[in-house]
Amino acid sequence: DGYAAFLAQQQDAIRALAHGLTDVEAAATPSASAISLAWLVKHLTVVQGNWLVGVLAAPEPIGPEQSASAANRPDALAPGDTLAGLLTAYDEICRGVLAAARDIDPDLAVPVPDAPWFPKDVTHWSVRWVWLHLVEELARHAGHGDIVRESLDGATMYPLVAAHEGLPATPWLTPWRRAEPASAKD
Repeated sequence: DGYAAFLAQQQDAIRALAHGLTDVEAAATPSASAISLAWLVKHLTVVQGNWLVGVLAAPEPIGPEQSASAANRPDALAPGDTLAGLLTAYDEICRGVLAAARDIDPDLAVPVPDAPWFPKDVTHWSVRWVWLHLVEELARHAGHGDIVRESLDGATMYPLVAAHEGLPATPWLTPWRRAEPASAKD
């Protein structure tokens, strides 16, 4: 339950970053990086999905087709990608990861896939290691997403989370809301 709780918190941070964005805003790359929030959502869907496949196959290695699919990492945005569609796929993978985190023995050995970015001197990781790695991966990318979102519209984490969760304004926190266009204020 502890692994699932930390994973869920980090997964939700990514979702909160996308709160209130249009497809165009989500695909924008307003910082010096080529990272967009839409790309982050798609990337983290693919990454979590790849790790989930390995955990679900354990203690057996993933098959050659799954290994090839993971190595290709299809996380580039496609012309038809929408933020809503990306979030639907993300949520589905997140649910699968959380269910596995609650149900699978954390001591189970997960064979290291044959991919160029994995060490050759390690044969297995534990499921526990996989969950901790995913917490790290999600948190690292949430930090990237914070920078992208602030560059887009100045939104920061606490107001975004409050808006995403539908929390009321308090004396110390105002949930994010889209700024009115200058002409509407006149």
